[in-house]
Amino acid sequence: MKKACLGITLMTVLCISVSLVHGQDKAEGEKTFKAKCAGCHGADAAGKSAVKSPSIKGKSAEDIEKVISTSPKHASLKKLTPDEIKSIAAYLATLK
Repeated sequence: MKKACLGITLMTVLCISVSLVHGQDKAEGEKTFKAKCAGCHGADAAGKSAVKSPSIKGKSAEDIEKVISTSPKHASLKKLTPDEIKSIAAYLATLK
């Protein structure tokens, strides 16, 4: 019985820790997105037709990294770390 309770307690702590870290990723991603991306892609990431920027809602970290690394328009973003890119993707995944 004690082992079962300990196992349940450990799983609960692990789940809470993961959700807190994920929440921090989204918050940091929102901050980075607003500073680096919203100017062209809009505050809601829906894109801006006037500057021919596409919607990037729901894009994965891999998609974002690929565009940043291959597009001359995104040269200033090449300094973003993989963690910053992942946090932006975590934030974009929350947008509907």
